[in-house]
Amino acid sequence: MITLYAFKWVPAFAQGLVRDLRVRWALEEAGIPYREKLLGLGDQDKPEYRAIQPWGQVPAIEEDGRVMFESGAIVLYIAERSEALMPRDAEGRAKTLQWVVASLDSLDSYIGPLSDIDLFHAGEAWAVERRPQVVAQIERRLDALAGRLGGRDYLEGRFTAGDLMLATVLRNLRETDLVTAHPVLGPYLARCEARPAFQRALDAQMKPFREHAAEFEAA
Repeated sequence: MITLYAFKWVPAFAQGLVRDLRVRWALEEAGIPYREKLLGLGDQDKPEYRAIQPWGQVPAIEEDGRVMFESGAIVLYIAERSEALMPRDAEGRAKTLQWVVASLDSLDSYIGPLSDIDLFHAGEAWAVERRPQVVAQIERRLDALAGRLGGRDYLEGRFTAGDLMLATVLRNLRETDLVTAHPVLGPYLARCEARPAFQRALDAQMKPFREHAAEFEAA
């Protein structure tokens, strides 16, 4: 069985966004059972975990002695085992790979700086000056994505790991209206989040946060 490494608790601004959500969602879509190993305060810096994940981040997985880290790589590893996430024909597989990588490279790399500004540097002079430029870059990327999505429910007509990855990237803008107010991408994201597998994955991530909140907030 796959063991998923995740955090026991994170601050409220990160809850529902930690990247183990991607892996949980993929496993739920694929119908693959898993167990979790939760990291407490400081566990990510212990040598035994750094041997699994060099930067002490989550997620990581372990299965039959095989260890993997990086959410995109893990999602693709799972997708290779499930037609629910990756079509079996060569073109469908290639398109799935394309959209997983594009989500991380062509979108997440632009969205990340805005999150950094808003969460950790809000009000600082340089951030106030820089933020409109970052937002404009993101808007151009989102409009291009919407044009490519067109009138389809999903990127390639049916849900794949590419949609899963893209939806989790778009959710990083949840504190803005850049996606929710978009006439194409708002409904697209809502459609992805309405999937039962996503709801199960989100609940599974949030459950330990609720259970351990008092322990960590008092620390």
